[in-house]
Amino acid sequence: MTTIGLIGAGHIGSQLARAAIAHGHDVVVSNSRGPETLVDLVSELGPSARAGTPAEAAEAADIAVVTTPVHAIGSVPAAPLAGKPVIDTNNYYAQRDGDIAELQDGTLTSSELLQKHLTGARVVKAFNHIQAAAITAEAQEAGTSDRRALAVASDDEAAKAAVAAFIDEIGFDVVDLGPLAEGWRVQPDTPGYGPRLTADELRAAAQAATPPQRS
Repeated sequence: MTTIGLIGAGHIGSQLARAAIAHGHDVVVSNSRGPETLVDLVSELGPSARAGTPAEAAEAADIAVVTTPVHAIGSVPAAPLAGKPVIDTNNYYAQRDGDIAELQDGTLTSSELLQKHLTGARVVKAFNHIQAAAITAEAQEAGTSDRRALAVASDDEAAKAAVAAFIDEIGFDVVDLGPLAEGWRVQPDTPGYGPRLTADELRAAAQAATPPQRS
């Protein structure tokens, strides 16, 4: 049994918690407002879930999930995530997150920015190009002919494999984009961002994406 530690318990975080528990995992959910604000969610999730602070969720995690706005990356606790796979679900939206020069000019992807903050962790980009409700609504058994695929990117092959196994377990095929620098291929305004695509279709969409400017 694996513990999934969620730093952020909004739409994506709560859906991932539901999917994880449905497949036998424990979850620790957290947000920026405190465990007391998560009573209703934990009650719904049942005995395999508990609420904690972001640091407690990070400490408990075998696999962590950072699902907070990009502008809040600096608040993610780094020390307890050292050595752990960390799923980054985030997308950069300048109107919400402000002007971040490295993301505006394509020097870094948002996941590379998170990796810079979490120097000891092993960041894996995933779940950023699927609507939250689809995480549970569109899950299918392995081998289903039209099974939806999700993309992953990471600089750490072992962490990427662990996250890919989790994604497959909860109901989706996996397309490997390569390192974190390639995560832009399914970011907003690309063909792979949003639609329900099979693995072959997602690979084609990722290849068709227009690269951002990188210095």
